[in-house]
Amino acid sequence: MGKKLLKNTEWTILIVSAILTIIGLVALFSATQSTEYEEFKKQVQWIIISIPFLILASLIDYNIIVRFSTLAYIIVIGLLIGVLFTAPISGARSWFKITESLSFQPSEIGKIITILFLAFIMNKLQIRGRHEINKIWKLATYLIFAIIPVLLIIKEPDYGTAIAYITAILFILFSAGIDKKYIIVAVAIIVIVTPIVYANLPDHALKRINVFLNPTEADKRNEGYNLEQSKLAVGAGEAFGMGLFKGNQTQLGFLHPKTTDFIFSVIGEEMGFVATGTITILYIVLVTKSIYVAKTAKDNVGSYIAIGIAGIFFFHMTENIGMTIGLLPITGVPLPFVSYGGSSLITNFICIGLLLNISSRRQKAIFVE
Repeated sequence: MGKKLLKNTEWTILIVSAILTIIGLVALFSATQSTEYEEFKKQVQWIIISIPFLILASLIDYNIIVRFSTLAYIIVIGLLIGVLFTAPISGARSWFKITESLSFQPSEIGKIITILFLAFIMNKLQIRGRHEINKIWKLATYLIFAIIPVLLIIKEPDYGTAIAYITAILFILFSAGIDKKYIIVAVAIIVIVTPIVYANLPDHALKRINVFLNPTEADKRNEGYNLEQSKLAVGAGEAFGMGLFKGNQTQLGFLHPKTTDFIFSVIGEEMGFVATGTITILYIVLVTKSIYVAKTAKDNVGSYIAIGIAGIFFFHMTENIGMTIGLLPITGVPLPFVSYGGSSLITNFICIGLLLNISSRRQKAIFVE
């Protein structure tokens, strides 16, 4: 049985995530020399802390893990409510500050817990067949549980993370066989609601969107500053980069925050297009392999977990890379495995462990009518 699990495991996923983590460490090492490598050292510690979570997530049968998802979901909702009463950091109430240098972001670990719970709920709703999700009351039940954490995260406000949740929710719905009529209705609602949402966005979010829509008119010294510096950094790197510790925007402090939101810009400036192109390919491999794990999972629960994880990785990859080169609005979304951050790193390692777990137990292909 052990040999069969090892043989079935999609090891490419682990290899890709390890390469991305190493690239991230190299970039952080260069980007943090002015602070005596403080965040680099912390990232190494977080990687060590994250490894046991990866191992446990890969070894314990995911069907056993899912049994505890209801309790975990309730705890996460409680944490997301509790964090709204904390002092704001950078304009958002998203973190529990544990010590001066240590904080915890419940919305990060909430991603995987919400995916586990929604996979559990979806499986229960489809106990009589995949078509059951198209019954209005069952679809409404799923959406109610799905939207609660999203609304709480929007309240923080953290729009980037909220969209990551929404992406995972939609990926699960699509793989569950949602009827096309609901997709059409959803698109119509989005078209109608978007102008209303836009008109009621807070100033900082509105400025970011306006910078994206009108980059040439944005004040390069104020709201357009971060995007301008990011684009300068990526462009300056050309094919092979300016070299570690040699990036002008990175080392002279023009790029901010360079260890989290704009780590891709650091890599672009100091390692060049070859490195950023490689990273993009690695993420594409990671997402496609995650989708393949979903397609070949032994049951619907495993499929929904894997496709939800694929949605998270897809959004983070697309948004972070897109915002650093001006193709998408800046939202403060980190680059998985590469950006600095303990909460996100643990969550990402758990996601990889679950993908390995699901792939090792696969027996048949699904996504068929």
